[in-house]
Amino acid sequence: MASNRPAPEAPFVPNQRTESFGPGDRHTDEGPWEEWNPTEDSLRPARGRHRVAKQRGGGLARSSTVLGVGVMAAVGAGGMASADTGKPPVAISLPDLPAVGALFDGSGGPQAPQGSATPLSDVTETSTATGRAATGAGEALRNRIMAQAEQQRHHADAEAQAAAEAAAAKQADRAAARAKQEAEAKAAAAKQKADEAARQKAEEARLAELARQYTLPTSSYTLTSTFGQAGSMWSSGHHTGLDFAAPTGTLIKAVHSGTVTQAGWAGAYGYRTVLTLDDGTELWFCHQSSLNVSAGQKVGTGEVIGRVGATGNVTGPHLHLEVHPDGQAAGTDPMTWLRGKGLTP
Repeated sequence: MASNRPAPEAPFVPNQRTESFGPGDRHTDEGPWEEWNPTEDSLRPARGRHRVAKQRGGGLARSSTVLGVGVMAAVGAGGMASADTGKPPVAISLPDLPAVGALFDGSGGPQAPQGSATPLSDVTETSTATGRAATGAGEALRNRIMAQAEQQRHHADAEAQAAAEAAAAKQADRAAARAKQEAEAKAAAAKQKADEAARQKAEEARLAELARQYTLPTSSYTLTSTFGQAGSMWSSGHHTGLDFAAPTGTLIKAVHSGTVTQAGWAGAYGYRTVLTLDDGTELWFCHQSSLNVSAGQKVGTGEVIGRVGATGNVTGPHLHLEVHPDGQAAGTDPMTWLRGKGLTP
């Protein structure tokens, strides 16, 4: 706060009244007047409710201006005032004002205060500009918030679309994998079926080839007793061969090429011919009425080796055929063996 400049001194005239301010007609209890010229060093801040508000900004408040003008006018008109109260001077803070004389023109009337107070029109324009700036700032903030919200919404939509596309891709991959598995399963089944058909065809071809190499032992026959059939008529308790019932004298043929190892009487088997094949399998032709080969003789497939008869332990004319792999005593089922050679009894 700047200090006030000293007011011009007024001449002291004893016992003279002035209309504005003076020391005349003083009472007896009043002491002599002393010149009161407050300075910055002698003043101290006012306390209490009479404290002058601190000036803010570049302009002066209207109340402060009026107060300052009144005080300065009183001091300039009255000159000097004194009070012998025995107390130190009270400090008064005043705003920066022009000289007191400048407040009055030549006609003695007060002039318009010359200060830094801001005109009301400028204040109005400033307020309007401030309002516009605030409105612009609010609109900018709103626009920025809306832009951010829109950006977040686009980001969320993009993430949702990406997730949907990923789920669709996974589903497509699973569908493709499932379709691939089904196709592979179908291909495997088709291949297995084709392989099975090829094997069957190959087996048929092999059997056809064997059928040309093998033949049934007789013709015009009827199968009566099969391998393993139980009965008291056989000493072992079960049948050990396959019986082809046919009229006596029906031709008996060599099933496959081989060597005759036995040809003659064989007890309960009657007249029997044993044909040994190249792999060691022995074929027994039993109950013949006559023999057409002898031991050591080589025969070919389909060559006649004897005739159907009823010799030995029989109940009627038939051919009893037994198969002994590798010449073993225990025989195998002649039906299965013949079918394995492409023949169907």
